[in-house]
Amino acid sequence: MNKKLFNILVGLTLILGLTACSQGKPKNSRTDTYSSGEITFYSDESFSPIIKEQLDVFHHMYLDAKVTPIYTNEIDAIDSLINEKTHLAITTRKYRDDELEYLRSRRYLPMIVPLAYDGLALIVNNSNPDTLITINDLRKILKGEATKWTDIYPSSKLGDFDVVFDNPKSSTVQYCVDSILGGVPINSPHITAVNKSAEVIDYVSNTKNAIGVIGSNWLNDKRDTTNVTFKKNITVMSVSRMDKATRYNSWKPYQYYLYNGNYPMIRTIYALLNDPINGLPWGFAQFIASPRQGQLIIFKSGLLPVTGNMTVRNINVEDN
Repeated sequence: MNKKLFNILVGLTLILGLTACSQGKPKNSRTDTYSSGEITFYSDESFSPIIKEQLDVFHHMYLDAKVTPIYTNEIDAIDSLINEKTHLAITTRKYRDDELEYLRSRRYLPMIVPLAYDGLALIVNNSNPDTLITINDLRKILKGEATKWTDIYPSSKLGDFDVVFDNPKSSTVQYCVDSILGGVPINSPHITAVNKSAEVIDYVSNTKNAIGVIGSNWLNDKRDTTNVTFKKNITVMSVSRMDKATRYNSWKPYQYYLYNGNYPMIRTIYALLNDPINGLPWGFAQFIASPRQGQLIIFKSGLLPVTGNMTVRNINVEDN
């Protein structure tokens, strides 16, 4: 073999070797698979209780996987997904058209996976006797048209409304703007926000004139396996679509009232994916969406699963 031919063969070998190495490794050096590796993902903080339950079971089943949540508000969670800081975000809204167009222009395949239905709950102090409210009353409070409890409840002695949200950029705020106010910003000096959902519960339990706005997955009493008991240190309001709220037309965010649509403030929880290799972010999202795995966990938590078999039984109660 002459020297020139030898050099050509060596050069081709090196080129082929480098090509094979580059093809065997993802462009961003990710090595996670559907059920192994390490990732972080972003989630609206209001879903942290159900996320923790999902992760406990997922990690028990997949010992080679380490999935770490970063709890934040919904706006920052989706921004992190769009800007490729993560490949999974748990939110209450789908991608907007402009977000889909941007990701597709970068040759990604964004996916939307519905996971569960959650009720947006209104909570008050246990000493407050006024626990029925209409959607229209809530709208007046958020718009600043009703600023005192007597504006809605004439016999109340509680003074000004003190409405508290979990975070100024959270999914609960966005739901109220979009679904209660029709896109109009919240406008009242008596509305504030803390940083976390747990702080809403603490604030309301210690503030007689407060109304807290919070995801219902924070409210279930874990001692009650029937999912019909809420936390003892606050009272959950019953909400009505009617012009006047009565105990016959007002509903709490119990699982069954989410199922039959009686409860008027229901939102969908989504997994938004931007995972070019269908790795661990995709695997964890599909675990939550699986009827025999994540959806069963959602059902037992008191939220309403998107898929899975549900049995509804009618019970006749007779007075003796």
